[in-house]
Amino acid sequence: MAELATRTLPLAGAYGGSPAVQLQPARPAARISLRARPDAVEALSAALGLSLPTAPKTSATGGGRTALWLGPDEWLVIDEGDSGLMQATAASGAVHSATDVSHRNTAILVSGPGASQALNAGCPLDLSLKAFPVGACARTLFGKIEVVLLRTGPDAFRLECWRSFSDYAFGLLAEAATDAEI
Repeated sequence: MAELATRTLPLAGAYGGSPAVQLQPARPAARISLRARPDAVEALSAALGLSLPTAPKTSATGGGRTALWLGPDEWLVIDEGDSGLMQATAASGAVHSATDVSHRNTAILVSGPGASQALNAGCPLDLSLKAFPVGACARTLFGKIEVVLLRTGPDAFRLECWRSFSDYAFGLLAEAATDAEI
């Protein structure tokens, strides 16, 4: 993992929100972009300590890690703990590709009764609980940028984006939060 202790965090000091929407930069986390064929999923799941999801729009959590399904052979794995993601996948014995993207990504936590409204200001997905339940994830657009969106609770989301676009994403969310209703 890139050394996060000495880096300036992309959204350090960022503040925004409204009575209906709380915005918060997520804590630093380790992340890998994982690619593997179906026959490697079981070994990689065991090594990571969670079952890699194999269905569209799903995620799995275990041992402080979250795996988000991005495609038939692709996952974003996030670890907010001690990490060891690269070592775990290497020890799996399975053929795969794992790239540490900890330095590339950051996340914004969006919560409150108007969270889905604020996100829909820039995201075309149907974010109703029926269409996008807790645990659902998707790679999508937010304004003009590609993001990965994870629903973490009935009124809570994690928006993963490239750190170079984080000011844009946070600004758009902050503006949309002022229009969100309770």
